[in-house]
Amino acid sequence: MYDEKMGVFEDELSKIVGLNKLKIRLRTWAKGVLMDEMRRAVGIGLGPRKKPHMVFLGNPGTGKTTVARILGKILQSVGVLSSDKVIEVQRTDLVGEYIGQTGPKTRKKIEEAMGGILFVDEAYQLVPTQRTSSYKDFGVEALEEIMYVLEDGNLVVIFAGYTDPMKLALSSNQGLCRRVTNFFQFDDFTCKDLAQMLMLKMTKQDEKSRLYGFKLHPSCTCDAVLQVIENNSTEQLRSKMNGGLVDHMLNNARENLDLRLTFDSKGDELSTITLSDLEAGLKMLSDGVNVD
Repeated sequence: MYDEKMGVFEDELSKIVGLNKLKIRLRTWAKGVLMDEMRRAVGIGLGPRKKPHMVFLGNPGTGKTTVARILGKILQSVGVLSSDKVIEVQRTDLVGEYIGQTGPKTRKKIEEAMGGILFVDEAYQLVPTQRTSSYKDFGVEALEEIMYVLEDGNLVVIFAGYTDPMKLALSSNQGLCRRVTNFFQFDDFTCKDLAQMLMLKMTKQDEKSRLYGFKLHPSCTCDAVLQVIENNSTEQLRSKMNGGLVDHMLNNARENLDLRLTFDSKGDELSTITLSDLEAGLKMLSDGVNVD
C-alpha cells in the first residue's frame, strides 16, 4: 500500500521539470507522512506534523503556479492534504478598499482553500513599502490573517513572486520568516528544460489540454526538439517567455499542421505534429514577439 502511494507520488513528481531541491524536500515530506501512517497502524500515538508552507521565488513563466497545481495532487496522494485543490489569489482577492473589508475577504479565501493549497501570487504586494509605511496598508491585515492559520490550519500556503521584492518583503516581516522556512528558487528555463517540458506536455496530456488527441512524430526526440529551440529562439526571447514559450510554440505548431494538411489527409497524419511544425511554430513566435 505504501509503495503504491509513493508510486502515485513519483508519477506526479515526474511532471515537474528541474527543481531538484524541491523534489528532494517533497520526497522527504512524503516518506515522513507515510512512515507516520505506519506508526499509527501499529498503535503508536503521534502528534500532527507541521505543514510544509513554502516560498517560491522567480520570474514569471518559470513554473511557480504550474508546480503549485501539481503539488496539490502530490501532497494529497500521500496524505499531507485532504484535497488537491489549489486556490490562487493575489492582493486584489484579499484586500478590501475600506476599513473592515480585508479581514472577512481574506478569511473567505482561506476557508475556500482549507484541505488544499492557498497560493498567494505576488505576495510581496501585501507588505508595505517605505513609500506606503506612513499609513495603514490593508495588505498587512490580509497577511496577518494568513499567518494566523500557518501554525494549525488544515492547509498549505505558498507565497510566490519575483525574487528580489519577495526577499525584501520577507526580511521586513520576522513573523513570516519564523513560520515559513522552505524557500525554492525557480530559475529561468534552459533550452534543455524547455525541450523536456515540451516532451512532457505531449506525453502526459489530459482531456483539458489544448493538444489533447495530438502526438509528436517519432523524429521529435528530446535532442531534436532541443536543437529546434536552440536554433530558432534567442536568449532574450527565452528569458522573456520562459515556460510560456513551449505553450505558444505547440499551439503555433498545431496551426502549421492545419495549414500543411489537405482535406485528403488521412489517419495518423491528421494528428501528428512533426519537427517542421515545431520549427515553424517557434519561428512564428519569434517573429511576433517584441523582445526589446
